Amino acid sequence: MTTARIHDNDEIASVLEHYVNGARTGRGDDMRPAFHGDATIFGYIGADLFGGPIERLFEWNDANGAASGLAARIVSIDLAGTTATARIEIENWTGNRFTDLFTLLKVNGQWKIMNKVFHLHA
Repeated sequence: MTTARIHDNDEIASVLEHYVNGARTGRGDDMRPAFHGDATIFGYIGADLFGGPIERLFEWNDANGAASGLAARIVSIDLAGTTATARIEIENWTGNRFTDLFTLLKVNGQWKIMNKVFHLHA
């Protein structure tokens, strides 16, 4: 792996940490820096599709509250130039288990999450 790829991997991991830390604090504003302003979210909560602008995630996070017992693990980061995908497994987000899949884009030299697709485990 080249030095540039290692640097990009580290930067993406840092972006994902903003997201995870925001989940822990229960504050959407803490995770907001990880996302592009036009980012979207999609997944199912039970039989209901939860989707649309990323602002919905921030609102849900604020309403859900802090998740101090949350455990998260970055499972993968896959780079292709200025694009990337990442997968995180999250346990105990206020009692829930999620698999989160992200697409990222390097915008003006900074990695930003463009889309989050999630699976809420039963």
